[in-house]
Amino acid sequence: MRGALSAVTLALALALGAPPLAAQERQEEPAPAILVADRVFVEGESRLVAEGAIEVVQGDRRLEASRIVYDEESGRLEIEGPLRLTEGDDATVLVAEAAELDRDLRDGLIRSARLVLDRQLQLAAARVDRVRDRYTVLTNTAVTSCQVCETGRPPLWQIRARQVIHDREARQLYFDGAQLRVLDVPVFYLPRLRLPDPTQERARGFLLPEVRNTSDLGLGLKLPYFVPIGPHRDITLTPYLSTETRTLEFRYRQAFVRGDLLLRGALSSDSLPEEGVRGYLFGSGDFALGRGYRLSFDVETTSDEAYLSDYGYSGKDRLDSEITLSKIRPGGFLEAGLAHYQSLRENEDNATQPSLVLDVFHERRFFPRRPGGELRLFGGAHAHYRYSDSDVVGRDVGRLSAGALWTRRWTGPAGVRLGLMAGLRADSFGVWQDSTSDPTETVLTPQAALELRWPLARAGRGGAVHLLEPVAMLAWTGGTRPDVPNDASTGAEFDEGNLFALNRFPAADRQERGWRAAAGLRWLRQDPGGWSLGVTAGRVWRAEADDAFSPSSGLTGERSDWLVAGELALREGLRLEARGLFGRGFDVTKAAARALWRTQRLDLAATYVLLPRDTVENRPDPLSEWSFDGTYRMGRHWTGSAEWRYDIAADRSAKAGVGLAYRNECVEVRLSASRSFATSANLDPGTDFGLTVALKGFSTGGSAREYRRTCN
Repeated sequence: MRGALSAVTLALALALGAPPLAAQERQEEPAPAILVADRVFVEGESRLVAEGAIEVVQGDRRLEASRIVYDEESGRLEIEGPLRLTEGDDATVLVAEAAELDRDLRDGLIRSARLVLDRQLQLAAARVDRVRDRYTVLTNTAVTSCQVCETGRPPLWQIRARQVIHDREARQLYFDGAQLRVLDVPVFYLPRLRLPDPTQERARGFLLPEVRNTSDLGLGLKLPYFVPIGPHRDITLTPYLSTETRTLEFRYRQAFVRGDLLLRGALSSDSLPEEGVRGYLFGSGDFALGRGYRLSFDVETTSDEAYLSDYGYSGKDRLDSEITLSKIRPGGFLEAGLAHYQSLRENEDNATQPSLVLDVFHERRFFPRRPGGELRLFGGAHAHYRYSDSDVVGRDVGRLSAGALWTRRWTGPAGVRLGLMAGLRADSFGVWQDSTSDPTETVLTPQAALELRWPLARAGRGGAVHLLEPVAMLAWTGGTRPDVPNDASTGAEFDEGNLFALNRFPAADRQERGWRAAAGLRWLRQDPGGWSLGVTAGRVWRAEADDAFSPSSGLTGERSDWLVAGELALREGLRLEARGLFGRGFDVTKAAARALWRTQRLDLAATYVLLPRDTVENRPDPLSEWSFDGTYRMGRHWTGSAEWRYDIAADRSAKAGVGLAYRNECVEVRLSASRSFATSANLDPGTDFGLTVALKGFSTGGSAREYRRTCN
C-alpha cells in the first residue's frame, strides 16, 4: 500500500510539472506519502481503492479527489474527480474531472482539465496528455490570466489554440493555431507562437511592443527582442521602424563576480536633415579590484547635437565620459579619474571647451596625541586639455597641489564649542597656449580659522524639542593670487554647506584671500507629532572685496548677500525645502525651492529656480522657471501622471506631458503624450505619443498577482 500511495502522489506531480522522477532521485529521497480518505480497501489481490473525501499529501503537493484506483498488475492509476492538485503554496494548481496515468508514471491522460501556472496563467483544455515526463499537451485550449467567473462573460483577453505544448524543462509554451481574442472577438491569428511560462525569468523572445508617434519621426513601432547569453549576461535588440527612420536599439548587460557592465545605444538611418548614419552610446560599469580599490566608468557619446533630442533618448546637453579608480578607507582616500566632455549646445565649441580633464587626489588622516585633533595631508594633480591650437581660446592648464590641514575642537563652559583650523598648501601651475598668462607659477597659501558654536537645546510643551545654534567664524588666508586663468572656479555657489568653509571656490585655481568673517544662526524644532521645521540664516564679511566671484554668486563685495534656507517636513508626507540669497535691500537675487508630497495615492514634486543674468557663468539671459511632475492613483487599476515645465523669464512652456495607465490582473495599458518646446537654437519643438500594451501572466509581461480579483 505504501508504494501505491507514493505512486499516486508522484503521478499527479508529473502531470503538474514537478521535476522528473530521475532528477528527484538524484537530489533526495521522496517525502513519505500520506493518504486520508473516508474509505480505503483492497479489491482482489492487486487493486487499491480509496473513496470519499480523499487527500493525498507528499511534501508541498496536495491532491484532492473523490475516488482513486490503483491496479498493481496493469500499473494503471485512475483518479475520479473533481480532482484538485496544488503544489508550492498553491503557486501551481491542476483541476480536472478525471485522470489516467501509466505504470511508469510518465505518460497519461487528464480529461477536462484546467492548469494554473504560478497563480497567474490559466490553461483550460478538453484533454491533457503527459508525454515522456516532460511535455504537457493540451488540446482545444483557452489561455488567459484574467479572472474567469461563472457569469457567462468572456475574459478581457484569451488565446485560443488547437494545441498548446508546455515544455516543463525549458519552461516554454508552444501554441499551434493561436488566435488572440479580446472580449471573445478574434483580433489576431498566428499559425505558430512561442511564449515563456510565468516561471521563466530570462526567456529568449519578444518583449512588450510600443507604438510611438512623434512630430519628427512619424508613426512607428518598437519591438524589443531579448536574448539571454548564459546566466550572467544578455542583450536586448529593439528594431524601431517608422515612416521617417530605420533604427536598431540595443542594451547589453553582464554581471561579473566583482562588478557589472551596462551598455545601451542605437544606430539610425532617417530622413532628418543630418546626413549619414546617426547613433549614440551610453555605458557604465563598476568593478571591485580587491584590497579596497574600485574601478568605475561611464561612456556618453553621440553622432550629432540633435540625435538624443530627436529620438527622446536623453535631455542632456553636455555629455561626460569618465573612468575612475578609487580607494576609500578610514584613514585615507584616493581617487584618480580621466574625463571627456562633449557639449551639445549650439553656442559652445567643443574645440575651445576643456574636453579632456585629468584629476588625481590623495588624502590621509592622522590623529596625533600632541597637539591632539585631526591632521589631514593631501596631494593632487589636475590638467585640462582643449583640442584647439589657437592662442588663449585653446589654452591648456595643469596643476600640482599638496598641503596639510589641522583641526581641533573643545567643549567649554555651558556647552560652548570652540574649533581651531590651521593649514598650508602649495600649488604649482603650468599654462600652455595663452600669451596673456605666465607659463608657470607657484604659490604658497597659509590659512587659519577660529570657529565658535553654542548649541542650545530646550524641551517645549508636549515633548517638542527646540535647537538654537549661533555660529561665528573668523578666517584668514595669506599669500597672493597667482596670475593664472580661471577655468574651473567661474561658478561658485553660496549655500548652508559652505557658509563656514575656508574656501568657497569649487576648485584650487582660486582661493579666498585676506581676512573674513562669517556668522549664522540655525534653529530646529522637532515635534513629537511627526513634523519638523528648520531655518538657517547667515552672512559673510571680508576685509577686501574679491572680484573673482561671479556677479550672481552672492559673494561679491565686502559683504555677501544674506543666505536664508528652510526646511519643513510634515507627518502627512509633505516636505518643503527653500533657499534664497537676499541683497542689501532684501531683494531676492537667487532662489530655489522644492516641494515633495507623497501619500498613498499621490506622488507630487514641484521645483522653482531663479538665476539672474551672469555672463561669467555663461548665462546671458536670466533663468526663472518652475516645474512639477506628479502621479495620482485614481483607483485600484487607474493611474494618471502629468509633468509641466514653464519658463517664467520667456513667458512660455518648456515641456508638458500627460500619461494614463490601466492595470489589472491580466493586462497593462499605458498611454502617454508629451510636447517639448524649443529651448535653444539646436532643438526644434516636438510632440510624442506612446502606447504600450502588456499581457500579464507570461514572463514577458510581468506579474500582476496583486491585482487578482475574486468571483462573487
